[in-house]
Amino acid sequence: MSRYRSLLGFSWAMAGLAVVAAVGMIVDDRVLVGAPIWFKPLKFAVSFAAYGLTLAWMLSRRPAPSRVGTWAAHTVVVAGLIEMAIIVGQTLRGRRSHFNVETPLDRGLFLVMGGTIIALWVATLVLAALLFRARLGDRAATWAIRLGALIALAGLLLGGLMLMPTPEQQARQAAGLASAVVGAHGVGVPDGGPAMPLTGWNTTGGDLRVPHFVGMHALQALPLFLLGVEALARRRARLRDERVRLRLVLTAAGFLTGLLALVTWQALRGQALIHPDAPTLLALAALVAATTAGGHAALRPTRETPTDTERPARATELTA
Repeated sequence: MSRYRSLLGFSWAMAGLAVVAAVGMIVDDRVLVGAPIWFKPLKFAVSFAAYGLTLAWMLSRRPAPSRVGTWAAHTVVVAGLIEMAIIVGQTLRGRRSHFNVETPLDRGLFLVMGGTIIALWVATLVLAALLFRARLGDRAATWAIRLGALIALAGLLLGGLMLMPTPEQQARQAAGLASAVVGAHGVGVPDGGPAMPLTGWNTTGGDLRVPHFVGMHALQALPLFLLGVEALARRRARLRDERVRLRLVLTAAGFLTGLLALVTWQALRGQALIHPDAPTLLALAALVAATTAGGHAALRPTRETPTDTERPARATELTA
């Protein structure tokens, strides 16, 4: 991991910023869009710290560093630093960082953030391509990393749905009226309403941050899942088979992909995560059933290929 010092330094900086933001939540009682004003810097700092650390670990598994990978890693760091500087700066000003176009300065900062998000996604795409070109361990580890990166790219891309004007904002634009905000987290409800603890996700309507979160953090979820499987392999001989671990990774990746599609569908229908309707529950039950069946199939013992010493003996048995 030391080969990617920029990502490691970025992660440590974000961890330090998370501490500062946590202190800010205690000493600063200001509220913005229904949440403590330092809540957004805290969430973004924690997410970026995990993101940078995970990318550094994944890239360190490649046999050798590449110039393209190094520059892509630097791009992630620069884009993340610019975005966090704007978020913290707007927090200090008592202004929204996202969707805020009320003044020329706010609009300009929001446009810069849009550019950093694009740069971050493209750099992550380049890093994912590099991960697909190298062996990153055994097949189970290699595909846990590769598929985690792909699902994370999808999660990042889904964040673009938040930039689309809401029906109310579109109506104002059609009427020639100025709007202080363009885009939203919520679907069917305004931002800033009742929210879940810790995450801040809306509890009365759809919230596009849910699929964004699920997709992005597949980057950590799949490797951690494999780590758990490998820990269990010390007591379960069947899990020591690389082919079994690979099938379990593929099953987990299928579950995360299905879950990402499900929570995206749920959010776009204006439905809160914690208040699913019958179609959502039915789809979830089907996903769980398919994953359970896939996990059961993955755990079936594989037929061992005869060794060189066994083949002559079997040949003798067949001709006897």
